[in-house]
Amino acid sequence: MAGTIAQEIETILSENFEPLLLEVINDSARHHGHAGDDGSGESHFTVVIESAAFAGKSRLDRQRMVIRALGDIPGQRVHAFAIRARAPGE
Repeated sequence: MAGTIAQEIETILSENFEPLLLEVINDSARHHGHAGDDGSGESHFTVVIESAAFAGKSRLDRQRMVIRALGDIPGQRVHAFAIRARAPGE
């Protein structure tokens, strides 16, 4: 997929969860020179996502759903990945 990792994350999550809210926040600059900073400027991300797909799911199940959808991005292509997933109305 062409483009930045942030764009790839946004595309994948939009296609998989049809979110009402989706923020892909690149935190890499805050971690410059720290462990996991590979110099790419795309090593640390926070995702805030609201989707009906998360209704009735635990916090851990929601995180697993996001990680599974993103495949090799978290943990392999991105060093640190924080997820705040919620259902509508939460």
